[in-house]
Formats: sequence, C-alpha cells, structure tokens
Amino acid sequence: MANVETRDKRDKRLRITDDEVIEAPINPKYIRRLFQYAKPYKSKIVLSVIVMLLASVANLASPLIMQMALDDCIVPQNFTMLPWLALAITVSSTLAALCVRWKIKLMDITGRKMLATLREDLFNHIQELGFDFFDSRSAGKIMVRVINDVNSLLDLFTNGVVNALTNVVTVFIIAGLMLYLHVGLALVSFAVLPLLAALIFILKPHITRTWRKVRAKISSMNGYLHECLSGVRVTQAYVREEENCETFRQTNRDIVSSWMHAIRINNAFWPGLELVSCIGNILIYFFGVQWMHATGDAAISVGVLTGMIWYLGRFWQPLNQLSNLFTQLLVAMASLERIYDIMDTPVSIKSKEGAPKLPPIKGTVDFENVVFGYDTNQTVLDGVSFHVDPGQTIALVGPTGAGKSTVVNLITRFYDVRSGAVKIDGHDIRDVDLRSLREQMGIMMQDTFIFSGTIMDNIRYGRLDATDEECIAAAREVNAHDFIMRMEKGYETEVNERGSRLSVGQKQLIAFARALLADPAILILDEATAAIDTHTEILIQKALEKVLEGRTSFVIAHRLSTIRQADCIMVVADGGILEAGTHDELMAKKGHYYHLTQAQYAFLEAL
Repeated sequence: MANVETRDKRDKRLRITDDEVIEAPINPKYIRRLFQYAKPYKSKIVLSVIVMLLASVANLASPLIMQMALDDCIVPQNFTMLPWLALAITVSSTLAALCVRWKIKLMDITGRKMLATLREDLFNHIQELGFDFFDSRSAGKIMVRVINDVNSLLDLFTNGVVNALTNVVTVFIIAGLMLYLHVGLALVSFAVLPLLAALIFILKPHITRTWRKVRAKISSMNGYLHECLSGVRVTQAYVREEENCETFRQTNRDIVSSWMHAIRINNAFWPGLELVSCIGNILIYFFGVQWMHATGDAAISVGVLTGMIWYLGRFWQPLNQLSNLFTQLLVAMASLERIYDIMDTPVSIKSKEGAPKLPPIKGTVDFENVVFGYDTNQTVLDGVSFHVDPGQTIALVGPTGAGKSTVVNLITRFYDVRSGAVKIDGHDIRDVDLRSLREQMGIMMQDTFIFSGTIMDNIRYGRLDATDEECIAAAREVNAHDFIMRMEKGYETEVNERGSRLSVGQKQLIAFARALLADPAILILDEATAAIDTHTEILIQKALEKVLEGRTSFVIAHRLSTIRQADCIMVVADGGILEAGTHDELMAKKGHYYHLTQAQYAFLEAL
C-alpha cells in the first residue's frame, strides 16, 4: 500500500509540476531592456502611432457627421448637404480601415523582427553557456524559454505600445467630443465609468490568469506526453502502460476542469460589459428624452442624442484594450523573468579579453596539480599531475565515476579546473582563445548524437569544407562504408533526429568517422567502441594504427583489450592516477590494472 501511495504522489507531481509563473510584478528594468530591441525601429513605431491616431480620428468623425446629417438635413428636410455628408462618412471610414490595415502590416513585421532578434540573442547566449548550465537544466525547460516565452511577447511587441498610446488619446478624444456635443449627457455617461473600471480591471485580469493556468496545464501534459513517447520502449518493457494511461487521464481531466472554470468566468465578463453599456444607454435615453422636450439652452436634438449613444458605445473599446495591456504586461513579466534568467546567466567558460589564438598544436599535454569537482561539495580529481608527449596514445581506465571523462572534459575546456592548470604545448588553455583550442581537437563523446539530415551531413559536421571523397574515405577507415552503401540512398540517406533509424553501433561508427574527418591534432575517444561488435572493433583498431600515428590521443574504454597497444595506460580512481605505464609494465606490477584485467577476463570466460 505504501508503494502505491508513493507512486500516486509521484504521478500527481508529474501531472501538476510546472515551474512556469503565471504572472509576475511589473519590473521597469525588464521593460527597459525589452524595448532596447525597439530602438532600430523607432521611425516605424512613430509612424504606426501617427497612422493609428489618424485612423482613430477618422473613425470618430463618423458619429459627428451622422449628428450633422440628422440635425441639419433629415429633421429639417433639407437634403442639400446629405450627399456630401454621406461622402464624408465613406471617406472617413475608408481612411480608418486603410490606416488600421497599414498599421497592422507595419507593426506585425516590425514586432516579429524584434522578436526574432531577441530569440537569436537568447539562442546565441545559450550556445555559449558552459556544460555546468546544462547539467542542472533539462533541454525541455530551455526550449520553453526559447519558444514559448519569446512567443508570448509577440502581442506586446506588435500591439501593446502602439495601441496603448492610441487608446489613451482615443479616450480623451471621445470624452472631448461627448463634452462638445452636450456637457450634461456626457457627465451622465461618465457616471457608469466606476462600474466599467471595476469590471475591466478586476474581472479581466482574473480571466487572463485562468486561461494562463489552462495553458500551463496543457504545457505540463505536453511535457508528460513527450516523456512517455520518448521512453515508450522502457514503458512497454516494464509494463507501465496502464499506470501511464491513468496519469494521462487525470492530467486530461485537470485540463478539462480548468478549461470549464475559465469558460465560466469568461462568459461572465461580456454579459457584464453589456449590462454596464446598457445602463449607460438607459441613462442617456432617460435624460436625453427629457432634455429633448426642454426649452432654451437645456434642449438637445435627436442628432446630439444619437451621437452621444454612438460615442458611448465606442468609449468602452479603448478602455477594455488598456486593461488588456495591463494583463499583457503581467504575463510578459513572467516570460521576461524566465528569459532574462538565462540571458543573465554568466558564461562560465569563455576566452579572456584579448586572449591570443592557440598556435598549431604539436600535442604536448600537461596536468599540473589539477583539482576539480562538479560542485563545491565534490572533488573528482585531487592534485592530478601527468605529462603526455606529442603523438602518444593515452588510455584511461578505471571504475565508473572515477573521473576518466572528467580528464578529457578538462583538456577540451568544457569545464575549468578549480586549481592547478591544464597546458597544451606549454600554454595554459585558460589563457588562449577557446575557439582556436577546440578547432584543433576531435572528440567522440560517449553519448553519440546523430543529427537529422543525411549520413553525409553528419560525417561532415565537424569539417564543413570537406569533400564527399574525404567523407567517404573517413567512413572507410572506420569500416562504416559497407553498411552505409547498403542503405537505400547510401550517403544521401536521411536519418531521423538522434539517428533512430540506425543501430547504436552504426551511430558510433558514423560519429567516429566525423571525429576522424576533422583531422585533429588531439583526438579524444570517450567509450568510442562501447557498442561495436568485436569483429568491427578489431577492424577499427587496425585503421586507427595509421590514423593515430603522430597524433596525441586519449582513449577511454571499458574493454581493456582495445587499449593494449596504448603508449601509456593510466588507472584513474580515488581522485587521482593510481598507476601509469604500458600494458606489459602494469601487468608486471600486478597492481590495480592487473586486477582489473584479470577480473574482466574471468567475466568473459564465465560467459
């Protein structure tokens, strides 16, 4: 029963966990930073404001023209000016429509360009962040920042600022026109403004929050769906289909429940707005009809009454849109906090200001009393020192988690040492240009990644100027050519993301060809042959004898048989290098390496 309860709690947490803030307080600093992206488009934004003001004036002229038509033409039966007034309404309405269309086109293009620049800046910054950033964040959460959070700012970019300015002006224009038509009726109309303000500025943000919660729940469901689909093989292997279906069903029910709640609140707003508008119209009709029968200065005409009703109807729209801007800003703040959380993350691994480029690497590598840990509470390497001559092949062996991959990660400067120094050809790698360092290295990671595209594209990934012949030659050297040619389009065969069409061994062979094609001065193979069958592994070893000649290389392998010919084998454990030497030297010592080898041989014989 306890296990069931624990599982249920975990599944419930899976359904509802979402670190997306619905709203955040308005932060002027974020607003200023955001609108830095508007600076290149100041002229277009000013033009949009002018166009929208022109559209507003043209649109608001129609009720005034109608009032003139009623009072000066229709009521006194004098139709001389009526055609001209009809033409004026047509022109004003057409001008308003054209201006709105122009503004929409202008600001949509401008807003999307600003958004594209923001997204590029965010992506470029993410590309520069060190591995320590990605170690603590999932790829899914980072993607939400780049896609969803940036997209949520679109309406603010395209409509928010321009509409806010024009709506403020429009409110004052309408108020002025209403006071111009009749001060008394205008004041009567303004009596319902407190009700309207309460409806808009209290209920409308609540509506926005409910819909944001709906979208957050949908986002959580999408994340869970992605997780389930990615791990469907594990799900079926552990017969978790029923539990997953139940979790998904509950998630789906949460969405339906929150959706219905949002619908109920949303449906309360528009009838409320209609009710306030109706109250305003009733007041105008009530007092207006009485004043129509009055005499002297208090009397009003049919045209004035009609114009007041029309202007009152148009008075709600800009106020409503201003309330939308307020909720837009609250929503944008939540997105901006998440965006700038990444943008403000310092790049932990970067070149020093004015750092010189690393000269062509000869291949000398030195670790000088290196201390390193992935966090302050952990030390993986403690005072490690060793020297590697150019052209040597160094094999790193040891138990899982001992620090073998850490050694090569420090050589490529994916992380910086806590103390000590890593030097290549006598240059501290922290003092040289980072790009010039990594351009001269070839790396085949333990976690093989194949990109969507053709097999040729994947091999050429590390050296874009390589010819097809050079790519094919690299594939031949690692014995990938034969299986590639058996595919329907050979090297032009499209492979899916992460190479789902390929076996694990095939993906590693392609990644191996990619690393060799780069022709690096230092070659790093991290478990490069872990999933390759023994026959292919032997062929690769023969090819590597020529490829590794004159090139410094670091090889991490659990299969000790693959590193017998290494110039130096280092046993990494307990935060340091326990032993170092050739295979024969270490076997003669009968120390850690000897026992590792014997244990592996015993295991293979037991199979």
